[in-house]
Order: sequence, then structure tokens, then C-alpha cells
Amino acid sequence: MSFVSRLCMSRVARNGLARTMTVSSTNKISSLPVSRQIESFKIQNRFVTPSGSISNQIRCYSDAPPLDLESIKQRVLLVLNLYDKIDPEKLTTESHFYKDHGLDSLDHVEVIMAMEDEFGFEIPDEHGERLLTAGQIIQYVADHEDIYH
Repeated sequence: MSFVSRLCMSRVARNGLARTMTVSSTNKISSLPVSRQIESFKIQNRFVTPSGSISNQIRCYSDAPPLDLESIKQRVLLVLNLYDKIDPEKLTTESHFYKDHGLDSLDHVEVIMAMEDEFGFEIPDEHGERLLTAGQIIQYVADHEDIYH
């Protein structure tokens, strides 16, 4: 009997979940009837999932990428370029959404919501109403993220 099988059996026997349990060579777990479903348990830095497959543990550390004014500008302009009612050829950081692009108030709200989705924070309505150019949005996001260079 392999070490993994013995470890598996001792874990299960200790918890009273089954009488025997083996790990096959195809990394699937088979067992005799169990008294309740096994959620998951650790076997040599691996987890056995309820479906019976064995997977390795992976630690994932994540955070938002570091922002600077240039990356904020690129992301804002990308979102605006992808918006179908804005002509990418006319888009600059100083072009006005209403005057230069012909957007109405509903389009403006959709643009602000797209920026909220892109940067992961909510822009209050009273602030969003004042963000009428890409440059103002860039400055607002930079101020929110405490970026001043």
C-alpha cells in the first residue's frame, strides 16, 4: 500500500467517513460507501476534491497593477475607443463628450459606468456629472488612487 493511500485511509478513518479509501494511479480517488460526502482534504500538498480528482495547491497573490498617469490615460482612452458612439479619430483627452462627440446624458452615464468597471471603484453621481472629458476622468482616477506624477 502506498504512502498516499495509507495517509488517505488514516485521515478518513480518523474522521469516520469511510472504512477504506485508495488513490488510483490515474489520480482519481475511489472508495467504498462513505457515511457522508468528503469536501476536501490534504494529501502531501495536494487536495482531493469531491469529484475525486487530485489537484496541486497553488498560492495566488494578487493586487491591482501599479498605476501611473500614463497607464490611467491608456486605459481611459481604450475604454472610450471601445465605446461605439465615440469616434476614435476625434477622441483626445480634451474633447468634450457632449459638444465634440454628440453624446447625450444616458451615454455619459454609460461612459462613467464603464470607467467604474475598468478601475474597480464607484464614482458618485455628483462627481460623474462633472467628468465631461477624458482628461477630467484621468485626473479624477489619479486623485482617487493618490497618483500625482
